[in-house]
Amino acid sequence: MASKIPRSRQEEALMSLVGHEAGLVVFLGILVAISVSNLWSLHRLKNTRKRCLPPTVAPRVSVLVPARNEERNIGTCVRSLLAQDYPDFEIIVLDDASEDRTHQIVDGLAADRRLCLLAGDPLPPGWLGKNWACHQLGNAATGDLLLFTDADTHHHPQTLSDAVAALDAERVEFLSVLPEQEMQAWGERLVVPLLSWSQQTFHPIGLLRRVRWAPLTTAVGQFMLFRRSTYAAIGGYESVKASMIDDCDLVRGVVRAGFRWTLLDGTGRVGSRMYSSFREAVDGFSKNLYARFRYNLPLFAFVWAWLVWVTWQPLVLLALRAVAPGAVRSDVAFYAAVATGLSFLLWFVSDLRFRVPLGHVLAAPVTLLLSLAIAVRSVTWHVSGRGTWKGRPLRPACR
Repeated sequence: MASKIPRSRQEEALMSLVGHEAGLVVFLGILVAISVSNLWSLHRLKNTRKRCLPPTVAPRVSVLVPARNEERNIGTCVRSLLAQDYPDFEIIVLDDASEDRTHQIVDGLAADRRLCLLAGDPLPPGWLGKNWACHQLGNAATGDLLLFTDADTHHHPQTLSDAVAALDAERVEFLSVLPEQEMQAWGERLVVPLLSWSQQTFHPIGLLRRVRWAPLTTAVGQFMLFRRSTYAAIGGYESVKASMIDDCDLVRGVVRAGFRWTLLDGTGRVGSRMYSSFREAVDGFSKNLYARFRYNLPLFAFVWAWLVWVTWQPLVLLALRAVAPGAVRSDVAFYAAVATGLSFLLWFVSDLRFRVPLGHVLAAPVTLLLSLAIAVRSVTWHVSGRGTWKGRPLRPACR
């Protein structure tokens, strides 16, 4: 029997590289499958009434808007809510110690009896600002359904009707909506698409609804609709008073209590310009990114390093192949090309669905590099305690 010829270290390294690139292709292929599945399971809010007739007696809805220093957005938000075609609703805006014209703008619209303006109470120990504001709003609400929505959103006239119909159509007690993100400055266009991309790519909504495992659930705090009984059963905002990711913790409470949930695509119904500049976008993502990982530094570091590696390593190999063809074998280059194509496909699907300018697809690798830098800043903000948002620290108020 002929003896086996041992492989050289160089051959072993090449085979390992081929296997690595093939592994990246498999990983990205799974993400593409999730993204494609969400084209069907991540339902669009504006289509829900086509699948479910509105109830004969419309339940009363309390639309609850916390507002702190929102003079830029609050007028547009409230006017869009007042224009809803839904038959029975109230709008309660809570002015959370604003230092700008937020109170005056809302007060100027308060001639409409459906609108109520509240002045927030002082922030007590153990609470984060927005959570305290939402807690007060929940206590003031009179509706059978509670809709928490942010002051930086604006709404199509049929949004409320569609959302109420969706509770029946989706057979859930809680739903959240991913708004259509509006971006004007170049910095916004590089950073903000990360939000919709991550939801489209990493959360198989159809599967997660069936599995009902709380750690895998997701929500977007800009639009959350509860049945009042569900909100009370989970302890409302008091149960998440110190949470930086109140939206995720609330939906996890919903699942742990045995209730059903879903996430919907708000394109064409709910819009938002979250940030008005690159600096605001960086600060906003710095506030939330580390908290989304439960302050688990090893996991956080691994995920961001892996995402950047998956995106950039195949690109680097293809660049080397183009500059020096002999430096990268053809089989390695093939897998690298497939991996690169799948990466761009993921961004194409997300950007097309959520109406992000398609030119962003080519800039997506830059988005991930910027996101890595923001992730590092997020850790620094939280660990050092120096981070602030709207003039308040990112930690609960102390005595």
